[in-house]
Amino acid sequence: MAVKTKWTVEHHPCGHATTVDLSERPADRRAGYARWLAGRACSDCWKASRDNDAEEKATWLENKRAEEQAEAEAWAEQYRMPRLDGTDRAVAWGNRCRHQLMSAAYTALVLEGDTTEPEWEAIEDAARTVTRAGWWIDQREADPADLPELLQAATNDGRPTENPYA
Repeated sequence: MAVKTKWTVEHHPCGHATTVDLSERPADRRAGYARWLAGRACSDCWKASRDNDAEEKATWLENKRAEEQAEAEAWAEQYRMPRLDGTDRAVAWGNRCRHQLMSAAYTALVLEGDTTEPEWEAIEDAARTVTRAGWWIDQREADPADLPELLQAATNDGRPTENPYA
């Protein structure tokens, strides 16, 4: 007698029963696979769970971005940082990047380093002159300790270019 190919699987996590065609599996592996399936939620419940997880992650991310945006805007107002130039989306992202980089640089240079408060104020003044949101977005992964050099390069209008055709 041949080993059956259609198995009725009772899914323990959700309590549903499904009939599964296991004819694609070798005969000696069907029972073990059916047992493994029984320990999992049925396809419909698994998909619903996955969709709920995706919605929860999207909601969490939206809330996190809104929180970061509010912090960045409050910080920009407190430290008299100018509005950035660019599209609405780039400005919002640039604000978050500027806030994160400036905060991390303050920690690295002043709190943990040997930069004095007057030196930091000069760095802040240089940062106020860089108003292109794209510049801050481009620097989002920069080492915070490099901020003074990056700002100096960004504000030096007479700098030579590496482009040999310019």
